[in-house]
Amino acid sequence: MKLSLGVKALIIANAILFVFTHIIPDRPDGMYHLFALYFPGNDYFQAWQMITTMFMHGSIAHIFFNMFALSSFGSALEFRWGLRRFLTFYFLAGIGASLIYTLVNQFKFNEVYEALALLEQSPAAIQALLDTGRIDPKVVGMLSEAQLTEFVRIYHTPVVGASGAVYGVLVAFGILYPNAKLSLIFFPVPVAAKYFIPGLLCLDLFSGVTGFSLFGGGIAHFAHIGGAVIGFLLMMFWREIAPKRTATIDSVSDLD
Repeated sequence: MKLSLGVKALIIANAILFVFTHIIPDRPDGMYHLFALYFPGNDYFQAWQMITTMFMHGSIAHIFFNMFALSSFGSALEFRWGLRRFLTFYFLAGIGASLIYTLVNQFKFNEVYEALALLEQSPAAIQALLDTGRIDPKVVGMLSEAQLTEFVRIYHTPVVGASGAVYGVLVAFGILYPNAKLSLIFFPVPVAAKYFIPGLLCLDLFSGVTGFSLFGGGIAHFAHIGGAVIGFLLMMFWREIAPKRTATIDSVSDLD
């Protein structure tokens, strides 16, 4: 399918920022620290990161799969809706993904913080744990190592990627073209979008809740879920006013 103007512009912008991010040294004032989404308690956090994180990627594989999915599904939406509505949808889904991911992390962080406070850990001691990663021996055994590791990870590790916005696009595509056939690179069996997309989201939700991921670590599963939820809500809101033009799409393969 021919790339639409908005999708093409998003891909170019992501590619340019990816190149510059990996050329400019990652100093405290470097692009990664400025534009990746940090936890609100971290000194690097800035409100604009809710948007700019959508244009940051950690590896060639990361940006490739996100842009491949965007090119596969985004153009169909833009040709149907027009440039303005598509970009509005894309950015709202991406911002929503950032917000939901941050809220989930805030809940997890607060849960451990309050548990540490109940164990008579002072705010200074908790901050020292966050700054150094060293665990007070009194705490070991009362909270699991996994909980404490996640506590420190949330505080220090930013999230990057267009995945949340792309998941919103994927959900919209599935609603508009439920019988389009989709398949994964490592599972090349075409499945209708109305089954494929809910299955993919269930897998993300399972991984987000349990921490077990078939696709490896370092994936912001709740950002995916957040983008999908916002995308679904926007589709429900826009359904009656969306253009009535239709398109026929038989299959889209190799989604990751």
